[in-house]
Amino acid sequence: MGRLVDSVKRVGRFLFDKETRFNYLCILGAYNGLSDEAFLKKKFKIAMGYEPDLENPLTYSEKLQWLKLHDRKNIYTQMVDKHEVKALVRDMIGEEYVVPEYGCWDHFDDIDFDKLPDKFVLKCTHDSGGIYICKDKARMDKAAVKEFMEKRLSRNSYIFEREWPYKNVKPRILAEKFIEEIASDDLRDYKFFCFDGNVPYLFVASERMGDSETKFDFFDREYNHLDLINGHPNAAVIPEKPANFDLMLELSEKMSKGIPQVRIDFYDTGEHVYFGEFTFSHWGGTKPFEPEKWDRIFGDCIKLPSKTHE
Repeated sequence: MGRLVDSVKRVGRFLFDKETRFNYLCILGAYNGLSDEAFLKKKFKIAMGYEPDLENPLTYSEKLQWLKLHDRKNIYTQMVDKHEVKALVRDMIGEEYVVPEYGCWDHFDDIDFDKLPDKFVLKCTHDSGGIYICKDKARMDKAAVKEFMEKRLSRNSYIFEREWPYKNVKPRILAEKFIEEIASDDLRDYKFFCFDGNVPYLFVASERMGDSETKFDFFDREYNHLDLINGHPNAAVIPEKPANFDLMLELSEKMSKGIPQVRIDFYDTGEHVYFGEFTFSHWGGTKPFEPEKWDRIFGDCIKLPSKTHE
């Protein structure tokens, strides 16, 4: 019965949600013949409700589309690869901030689970969402996990938002240490918006481990809560300032120098800080800000560079 309900929901979204229908058509290859610019204009209009100005972009969302097209450096591919980025992070800020890794494989069947601890995390190297959290290896449904991970391995993240850095990332599966917060079952994600070493804003992703919808709460660099919603609702209780906030802010500033715009994510267990990932296009730049003024406020933080195509 559950599968039938899910199928009906998917059909409903396809029929009535333009963005969902657009994504399905991406999977089917309907837009493969479009240039990146034509694709981004089409996707932006559907998601945001207006035509983007790519000649004189002003908002954050418009400038992200411009950067996708014109800020293309080879290093960005390594930075979004969840395995390859670890070497960069070691050089930038040190080994102690890198989540320990147990292995990286091309295929699910290559994984020797006997060599993994009872708790671990599986991630795909090339996408967002390809993650499985194992809290008890003895209770893991290996067949179900294999089906999920192999489906994610075949997923081409580039086709949905034309985010250039992901285009040439090799799809693999890596296993990492399971990280927990000392005082909570909810491992919060601290996501810093960085503009060439300047970090004016961040948000906290909470309630990610349960059945309820993930919550996003935005703050300025002094950790003042902002009247802003983007993608997910605010938490009922504002997340408290993490123990290592100043350290994460400092690391974000250091790691983002020389990059026009990037989001840098960290975890804070209370005792230790770990790097999460680099994200060059938050929500692909196609998720409205509420209130709308924040799109321009964030956009003003980006100084567009000269066009670069390596």
